[in-house]
Amino acid sequence: LMGLDYRDWESGEGAPRTDSMMLVTVDPVSKTAGMLSIPRDLWVEIPGYGHGRINTAYVLGEQDRLPGGGPELAIKTVEKFMGVPIHYYLQIEFGAFERMVDEIGGVEIDVPEAIKVDPIGPHNTVDLEPGVQTLSGEVALAYARARHTEGGDFDRSKRQQQVALAIRSQILRLNMIPTLVAKAPALYQELASGIRTNLSLEQMISLGLMVFQVNPGNIGRAVISPPEMVTLERVIYGGEVAEVLKPVPDKIRMLRDEIFTATGAIGPSVDTGDPESAAEDEFARLAVLNGAGVEGLAGRFADALGDLGFNVTEISNADRMDYPTTRIVDYTGNPYTTQYLVTLLDLTQSQVLFQTLPDGEVDVALVIGYDWQALLAKLSSD
Repeated sequence: LMGLDYRDWESGEGAPRTDSMMLVTVDPVSKTAGMLSIPRDLWVEIPGYGHGRINTAYVLGEQDRLPGGGPELAIKTVEKFMGVPIHYYLQIEFGAFERMVDEIGGVEIDVPEAIKVDPIGPHNTVDLEPGVQTLSGEVALAYARARHTEGGDFDRSKRQQQVALAIRSQILRLNMIPTLVAKAPALYQELASGIRTNLSLEQMISLGLMVFQVNPGNIGRAVISPPEMVTLERVIYGGEVAEVLKPVPDKIRMLRDEIFTATGAIGPSVDTGDPESAAEDEFARLAVLNGAGVEGLAGRFADALGDLGFNVTEISNADRMDYPTTRIVDYTGNPYTTQYLVTLLDLTQSQVLFQTLPDGEVDVALVIGYDWQALLAKLSSD
């Protein structure tokens, strides 16, 4: 989810940077979701360009007219950095956001502390006092973008998540779903100039309905923030000294796994009615790796999985032989194969990891642990 300010572009100052970035996952099966906010000044590798601030990926993709433009390069950058596949994106411009909030009658926000916000336009400063209040689209946007608090950009990210959840709550509280679904085509047409996405209108409606089914307590929320996950450092950037946020990859990956597996979200799971056929159609290249130290174990699992229609392309040893439990590692985004393995082996979502494998020749790896006996029995019975 990307928020952009088009005013610079429209005034001839070039493509806009992403003003906000949020990685969101929804699992319609477990009815869980996760939200992870990514700071604008994060120093990451931008594919094809070397290192830079993460919010410049969009600019480069637009300026250099790359295939898929700014959204595609932004997606590739976040995928590489976070080690998870991103299947869909939604980019919204400030004006479209304001219009959307006003359409639902504003949002009810519990402001935790006094804050001065600046809606777009001259002389529009608004002082918000602590407490519950209804904000218009203009003020809600200014509240979400405000940075002049003790936590700076990191407080800002928390407010953006707060506003996103407030939109959901407002729609549910006023029972607006039927009205919004009926008005969706006209509303989408009205907002189209401020929205860019690879989701169809039907997919957006379906996704929205899924989100409304998720209990707020089942929505994981986190912000990549200091001191554990990033450090403030100076680098030479564009010939000048710049302050950036250097990531601590291991800590960020731990947070990612906490948010995206604790919620049960392993990818865009879809109820196909026939998970075996869906996995076969996906035809993911599966590596079966022995992580338990039992001779011939990977081969035994590979035979059983092959009989069930899996495309086993590698049988080998894992990086070590002391895995206490079996795990699945999805390298390239294969929701049906991963979900089918989870179902067959009765694994938990905490046993599913997302990682990148540069120049890898496999899509999914099954790393067999000490719990192998019960799992092999399950495969044999199927």
